[in-house]
Amino acid sequence: MNMTMPTSAVEGIRLTVTPFRPDAVIGTMGLPTLLQLVPSPKTEEDARALKYASGVLRRHAEVRGMVQRMLKATQKGRNVTSYASYIASGVNGDHGAAWSTPPITLWLDGQPGAIGDELVPGTGIRTITVAAGSPVVAIDGETQVTAWHELYDDPARFGCAYEKLDAVRVPFELYFGLSVEDARQIFYDRNVEGVPVAKNLAMSMDQRDIGTQLAHRVAEAVKVEHEGKIVPFSKLVQARKRQLTKLDPELVTLSALRVLVITALHGRGGLALSSSTVHEDDLPGGVTVRQAEEQLVPLLSRAISALYPHFAARSAISAPAVLAGLGIAAHQATGWASSGRLLTADELTELLESVHWEREARYWDGVAASANASGVLNFGGGAKDSGGRVADALLHPDTEYGRKIRGW
Repeated sequence: MNMTMPTSAVEGIRLTVTPFRPDAVIGTMGLPTLLQLVPSPKTEEDARALKYASGVLRRHAEVRGMVQRMLKATQKGRNVTSYASYIASGVNGDHGAAWSTPPITLWLDGQPGAIGDELVPGTGIRTITVAAGSPVVAIDGETQVTAWHELYDDPARFGCAYEKLDAVRVPFELYFGLSVEDARQIFYDRNVEGVPVAKNLAMSMDQRDIGTQLAHRVAEAVKVEHEGKIVPFSKLVQARKRQLTKLDPELVTLSALRVLVITALHGRGGLALSSSTVHEDDLPGGVTVRQAEEQLVPLLSRAISALYPHFAARSAISAPAVLAGLGIAAHQATGWASSGRLLTADELTELLESVHWEREARYWDGVAASANASGVLNFGGGAKDSGGRVADALLHPDTEYGRKIRGW
């Protein structure tokens, strides 16, 4: 007697998904499933390992090479370990709810092996089966995939455990039935068409960044009279944009206020750190987070309170370059400045009182800004370009720039 062989069963990885267009679905999958579905890009770029790999893996590497850039010896590749560390901290609960990884965009070279009926009528929710050996490539989020592989290969290295990783669900979107050209186009659109967030602005959104934390505390500590009401200065800080327009009701950006904090914390060295995340390990030697807060919040609050009329007048004080110079000057009054003339808070205030903060070329051209033929100032050089000159002008009234900004 001959046994009848099955004709419709498809073996492979079954995913529960919701379609959002005829050739694309979204869903979540367990981390071990993702790692089985999408091999490690690092392995696929290791010529020696690939030489002895299975034909399925070599075929996958070939397909990946048609739609992805190289990982090895690029910034993308250098980010993998730090990304894995970030993910491990999130999985361990170190970040609380304030952490996230974006959905991974996958492309299946071909069609699903099977598509099931709706699990709940009217919802579109169903299962699809990716046949064994079908190449699935991450066309967006590949660094994250690589980081997950690195983390899962050695959880102990990142202070994590398999038990926690096996419980992780990874969000994804999956495209199928598209040509290589279409997959390449999606790769391009995802990496080029979007407008990247300016790094300084992104830093100002990082609530684990010490500079951002202190900037918020300083802004909350300052109370000013605005339109007849006493309000915290934080109400006048723009946290969503890098630059202000004439129509914005706010008086300064959070990213500029953060530059003030970072330069007050580190002095001139803070100019190089203005676009970098500052953690506890990055504080000046011997300074704790508590000490930094206890010293900087009252010092900078006093300076902002004294200069508030100039903020309200939308003068040069709100420019990042000027705030950077102010921070460097304030650093000399912190108590941990290691060079230059040390100041008291009163001496710092006295130095600032004689400055002309008006946005006029006769005061700021060549110091923090450049003027065109009509005398209109452009502060576009930024903190790194001009912050040092502003600091010198504030700290040394008897120099050329010091006299210039004071109208002497």
